[in-house]
Amino acid sequence: MTDTTPATRVTELPTRWMRDHLHEALAIYGAAMGYGESVVAGRYGYAVQHTERPGFRSVGGFAETPQGEQLVGFGYGYLVAPGQWWHDQVRNALDRRTAKQWLPGAFEVCELHVHPDHQSRGLGRQLLHALLADLPHPAALLSTPDTDTKAFRLYHADGFVDLARGYHFPGDARPFAILGARLPLAPPAPRD
Repeated sequence: MTDTTPATRVTELPTRWMRDHLHEALAIYGAAMGYGESVVAGRYGYAVQHTERPGFRSVGGFAETPQGEQLVGFGYGYLVAPGQWWHDQVRNALDRRTAKQWLPGAFEVCELHVHPDHQSRGLGRQLLHALLADLPHPAALLSTPDTDTKAFRLYHADGFVDLARGYHFPGDARPFAILGARLPLAPPAPRD
């Protein structure tokens, strides 16, 4: 049987485009993370603020559908800095030496999500590499649920290492792993 899945186009997105399509992107976030509408709605204000941070960059994955080209995955991030909630939480989670080695000048992969209907096709990897390509930062950092998921395996396979495990962010009962990768990220391994 031949795979007839249409190709997905991955591209960098202008900040204005991302702001104008945040509801669409956050719907993907909710579907990918299994969050309800109230959680997704609560993220909107934060996401708008993120687009205003220094070094903001976003990427999108688009697939052809009967209704035309549609966003099916996205990622964004920005330069981490003291005073940002995530930066300060991560600084507290890391030992002093690790924080000093990884946090200054790092790029936070804040969000990276693929709609469940388009997962397991390499789109997450394409988005990750497009988001981190040619950045002038020494490292990329992210947090992800500390469990054996496709995303967790992807990050490790593509050069991210554990900086902290089992960390609990305020307001979320799940343990998280904090991962980091030196940039530039190694090219993705060829798929079989």
